Amino acid sequence: MRIHVIAVGRARGGPTATLFTDYAGRLPWPVTLHEVEAKAAAPAERTQREEALMAARIPARATIVALDPRGRVLSSEDLAQRIGRWRDEGTGDLAFLIGGADGLGDGLRARAHLLLSFGPMIWPHLLARAMLAEQLFRAHTILTGHPYHRE
Repeated sequence: MRIHVIAVGRARGGPTATLFTDYAGRLPWPVTLHEVEAKAAAPAERTQREEALMAARIPARATIVALDPRGRVLSSEDLAQRIGRWRDEGTGDLAFLIGGADGLGDGLRARAHLLLSFGPMIWPHLLARAMLAEQLFRAHTILTGHPYHRE
């Protein structure tokens, strides 16, 4: 299974980029970070451009998980179960979408197999990347019985 993190904005170093790289590097699955940027003055136009750029990076037949504050809040165990099920069903590509300041476009949310929320708070997109990478690593440790995760 290949993991794609498709995110708006560029991480130019710093602690959140380091955290993402560290946790992604611990995973047994290859992780590819696709960063997109759309320069537009109006938020609606920018979101539309970001949506098109992100959609172009989603692999064909990928299972899509869109991070959205209106999505489902899952425990780490529940997320691990879903990832394990997708893996066992032969999912080749798992794409996680992280929007920018104005969120994801409606078209991307509609395409998602799962809308996932890290809670009702709004998180900076660079921090959301690091949190996602940690949760993917945690899911891996849950699935393999590694002691990293404690209940």
